[in-house]
Amino acid sequence: MIKNNELINNILFSNVNDLVSFKLFLFIIIAFLFSVAIDVVLGELPGKIHPVVMMGNVISFFKKHLIQFRTRLSGFGLVFTTSITTSVLLLIIYLIIKNNLILLFLIFSILLSSTFSIKMLLQTAIDVRDDLNTDIDKARQSVSYLVSRNTDELTESFIVSAVIESLTENITDSYVAPVFYYFIFALIVLFWPVSFHVYLLLLVPVLYRLSNTQDAMLGYTTDELIKIGYCPAKIDDILNYIPSRIAGLCVVVSAFLLGLDWKQSFNVMMRDARNCPSPNSGYTMATTAGALNIQLIKKDTYILGDNNKDIDADDITKAVNLSKLSIILFTLFIIILFTLIYVIL
Repeated sequence: MIKNNELINNILFSNVNDLVSFKLFLFIIIAFLFSVAIDVVLGELPGKIHPVVMMGNVISFFKKHLIQFRTRLSGFGLVFTTSITTSVLLLIIYLIIKNNLILLFLIFSILLSSTFSIKMLLQTAIDVRDDLNTDIDKARQSVSYLVSRNTDELTESFIVSAVIESLTENITDSYVAPVFYYFIFALIVLFWPVSFHVYLLLLVPVLYRLSNTQDAMLGYTTDELIKIGYCPAKIDDILNYIPSRIAGLCVVVSAFLLGLDWKQSFNVMMRDARNCPSPNSGYTMATTAGALNIQLIKKDTYILGDNNKDIDADDITKAVNLSKLSIILFTLFIIILFTLIYVIL
């Protein structure tokens, strides 16, 4: 009789645990897809309420106080203080909304969508292409918002190169990396349940976006930033190491599916990806250069690909299509892989 009772209890509790796990699995997938839809359809949130803008304000606040120490430890202090501040603010939001499932789902999805940027990434490149087809001076002005180099006298080919470089480099940190870390931690909360799992599930991509924003604001070798920016830049390099290589392979597969030169895409990636100062940015830029049979050039910094054809505005269109398909392929890959692991384990 005791054995029968134990068996019944085990079955009941097992079913309860399985049900909770399945609900969490559905939440992870549906909230992610909804967040992607938000970004693709609506684009960026208004600047006044955009989490990344708020992160920038937090970074600027701590930078003002820590930069005076002029040591690499100041960069570590900035990473620590901004991470704690961001985590606390996100926790407050979570505690306010956690008891209302609909509100939790909506806010979770909106905040998750702010950690990546698909629509703006693609549309910005298209806008510069359109400007280039009408007024080169306008195109120079537009591309100046995307790259740090001086664009006042760039020729058409260098404008096109700068646009494609910016577009393809940002495939990793504007989409692949935050989604990668979202699903990595999703596996952890599914199989090793922890308290506040929904909060932590959102915190991981948010902290990635914080790290990427710190690198974008501070990761330069100027006299002012070389010390405080060292730690944020290195952390960003570490976090992007795996996602950048996954993104590069997605570009190669996309080149194959689009009928582009996928073999050259792979070969140029293996040959030129490390030509860039960053250990990660070259993997998507080099694969794109190879796929389009063009050279991407940043003067005195790097040359990616072979000069097999003259580069022109049409190459921006091809690069946009290549980037778009790479994002779609990665999305399908990560969802399918996540689902298979969940089902098997």
